[in-house]
Amino acid sequence: MDEKTIKDLIEQINQSSIREFDLTVDGVRLYLSKNKNNRESSTSKTADKPASSAQVPLDSNNSDSNDEVSEADKGKAKAKQQEDENTSTINSPLVGVAYLQANPDAESYVKVGDQVKVGDVVCVIEAMKMMTEIKSSVSGTVDEILIDNESMVDYDQPLIKVHTEAKK
Repeated sequence: MDEKTIKDLIEQINQSSIREFDLTVDGVRLYLSKNKNNRESSTSKTADKPASSAQVPLDSNNSDSNDEVSEADKGKAKAKQQEDENTSTINSPLVGVAYLQANPDAESYVKVGDQVKVGDVVCVIEAMKMMTEIKSSVSGTVDEILIDNESMVDYDQPLIKVHTEAKK
């Protein structure tokens, strides 16, 4: 793929309703996402990616800067791991359309900062004209809502991040 082809693809994706796009041609992988949190960043690790899609530092001749970057990455990874220990996600149990409120005029089931308990309804997913209440499996504070109202969701897709109390 040449640069012009890639720019054309990006422009077409931006003008369409497509949320994610993944293409591999001749060993070169192109992954585009309009989502805040995309599957690529949340489910894969750098070691799992093929060499052709791995990110390479721009200045690979300067080994000192690479050491500094790797130390900084280690610090970020450790902070992220500590954050992940106290953060749980509520995932979609089915494929369908997610609704964050009971009807267009109603308030959202949950908002960022709300306290949720196990069993609280956090959203509804419509599949085959059936409405399924999605209930919280954890107690804590809503950190982030990862989907938009009336958006299509996949099986096991994270819907809501909940900050749980530190485990003792």
